[in-house]
Amino acid sequence: MPISGKDWPAVREWRRNERQRLLEMRAALGHEARAEAAARIIPVVHAAIRDHGAKAASLYWPIKSELDLRPLAALLARDGIATALPVIVEKGAALVFWQWSPGEPLERGFWNIPMPRQCRPIRPDAVLAPAVGFDEAGYRLGYGGGYFDRTLAQPDRPRLAIGIGLAQARLATIFPQPHDIPMDLIVTDEGPGYTRMNPSSLAKNGNEAP
Repeated sequence: MPISGKDWPAVREWRRNERQRLLEMRAALGHEARAEAAARIIPVVHAAIRDHGAKAASLYWPIKSELDLRPLAALLARDGIATALPVIVEKGAALVFWQWSPGEPLERGFWNIPMPRQCRPIRPDAVLAPAVGFDEAGYRLGYGGGYFDRTLAQPDRPRLAIGIGLAQARLATIFPQPHDIPMDLIVTDEGPGYTRMNPSSLAKNGNEAP
């Protein structure tokens, strides 16, 4: 039976199954293939953040075979752009962001995800969000906690939200619900995908958005 986007219990079950399938696919690629994918993504994301005029950007600490974009921090530092990591301080609340640079001490946070040991709150202009999957409208399939959606629903949300994922994780739709917030840009190992940004900002770097 076809799924209706209005049937939330059926959509939730479908997302659970797709999430598991996509996670298994990503893990099966192996470390070397994921590293190669990340290496193709980093220059595109770097250009998007820089061209957007960001003064601070939030990265993420890779878990569950996520693509590792931590080398991006050094590139941003050379541009004078501060970096941060997202922190969960309360279950079910929006994320907060604490300033962090490579080499600074970390400790285990929610879900054992590393977080800065020192609390230095910062409001990033750009935020990266790992995507288990994504669709052609820019909606991201995450782990189901809704933390990035709640964060992007805030009035003081980062101006640029970039989803990071594999091209083969593209879906026709994730059946978006009222609580889902689309990314401004999806970047995969095949280049930029869905975007609400001005395509000319990407075209300047040889990456014309479709």
